[in-house]
Amino acid sequence: MKRQKSFEQEEPSIYLVPTPIGNLQEMSERALEILKSVDVIACEDTRNTGKLLKHFDIKKPLLSHHEHNQDQSISKILDKIKEGQSVAIVSDAGYPLISDPGSYLVKQSIEQDIPVISISGPNAALDALVASGLETKHYLFYGFLDAKSKKRIQELEELASFPYTILFYEAPHRIEACLKDLLSVFGDRKIVLAREISKLHEEYLRGTISEILEVCSTLKGEMVLVVSGAKKEENQISIEDAAEFVHRYIEDGLSMKKAVQQTASDLNVSKNELYQYIVKNGKFM
Repeated sequence: MKRQKSFEQEEPSIYLVPTPIGNLQEMSERALEILKSVDVIACEDTRNTGKLLKHFDIKKPLLSHHEHNQDQSISKILDKIKEGQSVAIVSDAGYPLISDPGSYLVKQSIEQDIPVISISGPNAALDALVASGLETKHYLFYGFLDAKSKKRIQELEELASFPYTILFYEAPHRIEACLKDLLSVFGDRKIVLAREISKLHEEYLRGTISEILEVCSTLKGEMVLVVSGAKKEENQISIEDAAEFVHRYIEDGLSMKKAVQQTASDLNVSKNELYQYIVKNGKFM
């Protein structure tokens, strides 16, 4: 076990610092304090981060760190830490590691007992979710679907019976094709398309997939799709997969009985059949 007390250590650390997704006023005081205090800022695009730092009058060395150079950049970042320097990781907008590279760096840092500290800040997916009007108790953040229709449809087919709200990111030039595939696989569900969140042209379109398809060709900007989960009568989940949901509830602290009851209610499966399957197969006992 590794135990990290983030505010009780002074050793060089990795800081994951979210940046505004549009409105610069959403940059928190703590995020600015961290950027001013670290020795180096590793960023997705030095030009974009340079503009951000200039706006807030912050002067720090920048290190390019993105999907295509991370094999080299990770070693440079870890070398900085070994030299006694703290490093902030930022992406072009929002949280680093959310639909951006960075998880490998975090894993290596943890393996080497380097503190990794996350700073709170803006996130487009959660902003869209809480304003969507759809179910927020349980949800899945999926991120970007595949750019090619065949693979995208395969991904959607795997998600079609998921009973909870699903969040996707999508680019404006693919939104129409994405919605057509979504309609063909999911049917005409309720969705919300949120675009340009926190920017001047922020807009929420709430309706069915077919309704939003009628206007999506005119839309621009960064987009989040919030899609309602499968209705119980649509849900054809297997008893084996349902057992995995029981496992997750148990890990969250529910008793076996409560976990089975909750899963049966969520997924519209037989409570008795589910319990008998778990007992027969020795699951989670």
